[in-house]
Amino acid sequence: MRYRVELVDQAGLPSDATASTLRVRAGVKTAEWSGLSALIEGEAIARLGSDAYNDTLNGRVSRPVVADPTDVLLNQVWLRWKPIKQIELTGGRQTINLDNQRWVGSVNWRQNDQTFDAARATLKPVKDLTIDYFYAWRVNRVFGSDSPQGIWRNTAIHSLRAAYPVRNLGTVSVYGLWVDVPASPAGSSQTVGVRIAGERKAGGKLSVLYAAEYARQQEHGANLARFGLDYWLVEPGVKYGPVTVKGGYESLAGNGVVAVQTPLATLHAFNGWADKFLTTPANGLRDIYFDASYKVPGKGPLVGTTLRVAWHDFASTRLGIAYGQEWDALVSYPVGKHFVLTAKLARYDASAFATDTTKAWFQLEAKF
Repeated sequence: MRYRVELVDQAGLPSDATASTLRVRAGVKTAEWSGLSALIEGEAIARLGSDAYNDTLNGRVSRPVVADPTDVLLNQVWLRWKPIKQIELTGGRQTINLDNQRWVGSVNWRQNDQTFDAARATLKPVKDLTIDYFYAWRVNRVFGSDSPQGIWRNTAIHSLRAAYPVRNLGTVSVYGLWVDVPASPAGSSQTVGVRIAGERKAGGKLSVLYAAEYARQQEHGANLARFGLDYWLVEPGVKYGPVTVKGGYESLAGNGVVAVQTPLATLHAFNGWADKFLTTPANGLRDIYFDASYKVPGKGPLVGTTLRVAWHDFASTRLGIAYGQEWDALVSYPVGKHFVLTAKLARYDASAFATDTTKAWFQLEAKF
């Protein structure tokens, strides 16, 4: 169960948004029998109180969007077969999260997950090597089944990924993603890339963190544009006991007409929590960021509490247009084994893209 209050103040709109919503999710997963297992999971999203926000369906366009419409739906239902330990086959409606979810993710921050009607195969032909392939013919998006954009039908989405941990280097992932979505031609593309991520001890409690990624995206399927654009990520960091500090440079290129797009990603996790860049601007996006977190160690009433702060500077990759800056902050406090209290804040200050926006969240989550 997850109860959340989301508050949004967005310049350019006459009214603010206040969304009070509750998600209840329950399911059953079987044990394995002759390598077979299954899962069925349903969820309900309910509004508690007034509808003083734009849920994308209620027509309240004078208020900011909070994309958590009420719904009752089948979230996941799949059958899995593991004939031997090196092979795992899954078919049905399922969540899929690859690497850091930059290209494919379940968007767990919203009350309704993004799920895929898909067939998936995971192979481990030799020690430490993982090969993952899936084909998805339908995408069940966070907007819900009643939204015109809530379901992408008749899709042809192929993903192939191989990952291998290299000693003294980190995990190397090589991937290809072919997205053909008739309902969203601009989101159809083919992307091929490589990612390296790892952590190395530097003595005592100090560790060095690093991630680097490059991808090339081109048109595919329903997309009538012609382009070839680059994606870059460099993210160094350090970890000292309970403190983690990272810096980063992320670039999604644009040519003034089209830009690198990641429509299947867990987008809230990237480019600021104010969600101003869910669609990459045509001139591209360059995000220079700083992220620091602290998790209270040891014993005592505050053990496990997480404090986090992040800062972003946004600009275009083409013409160097200053888009704006953003500050984000979070406090998360576990209450026993089953409950977590969370408060988040995002403040986007616009320069040449979108408008000033402040968002705040207060949330209680229970898991059993």
